Amino acid sequence: MRCPRTRRGSYGHKTFLSPLLCCHVFILYKQVSYVVPLEILREACVNVYNRTRNIIGTQEGNRRLRIGAGGDWSRRIDVEAEEAVISTVKKYGLCPTIIGEECGKIPGQDGFLVIDPIDGTTNASVGLPFYCSSLAYASEYKLSAVLHATVMDLFRGEIYSASRNKGAYVNEIKIHVGNEDRQDDELIIGMNVSRTSSDEIHTVSKIIGLTDHVRLFGANALELCYLSKGSLDAFIDLRGKIRATDMAAAYLIVREAGGIIYSPLEQVLDTDLGVNSRMSFVAVKNDKVHDLIFDALRLKK
Repeated sequence: MRCPRTRRGSYGHKTFLSPLLCCHVFILYKQVSYVVPLEILREACVNVYNRTRNIIGTQEGNRRLRIGAGGDWSRRIDVEAEEAVISTVKKYGLCPTIIGEECGKIPGQDGFLVIDPIDGTTNASVGLPFYCSSLAYASEYKLSAVLHATVMDLFRGEIYSASRNKGAYVNEIKIHVGNEDRQDDELIIGMNVSRTSSDEIHTVSKIIGLTDHVRLFGANALELCYLSKGSLDAFIDLRGKIRATDMAAAYLIVREAGGIIYSPLEQVLDTDLGVNSRMSFVAVKNDKVHDLIFDALRLKK
């Protein structure tokens, strides 16, 4: 992927400057011209949808092509979706460093585009209607530096989005984790326990026993968006297997919707954006749910 330094605006249009304005506008250009705007992330998600909608769930779409950078098999739908994202960004002459589960790390300039073009590939491949496209732009090489994020529900066509300090939205409707305080046994907790060891099951068993409503849907980014709009009270993954590509977009959306994501050590979650980064986390909507979950985890130690 070439990254030419041409004098173009944020959307690839040529900029014509008078001599008197050159100095001032050049400084502004150097600061923002290669930032990937939220609108382009939205467009890339829509292009993923259009590129994959006719092959999701088909034998051809499920065909395994190669082992991706994340170590899993890349199916045709994964590769097609990734190509849709990269081609959208290239169309506008933008050149961030791209970090993806399939492509690995493609060096660029000015920031980082973190992509999981299909999160929930297994669901998509067998017709379970819960999978998404997750895209994030970060100014630095860490989760807390994500500036823009989109997660598109590729079955329902909804786009969750956020920009730092501007709130979180589904389509054009502002969302929030909500203020409803459910009773302990009425809490709705999402939890990923796939390939969980016996020790890890022991750790989470107290949380499972807290409520009558534990849910596992199979696409972490989209589940975190459900937390963001108040459908879940918490979402937990303590397996140490989640990648930055899975988390980057939803991380900002949860924060902008009023939730907080913690590490198992009760610190606000942050990590680098490397393809091989792995993490565990506890995402909650408020302090009450935080206290309830971490009290339970401490009891199990």
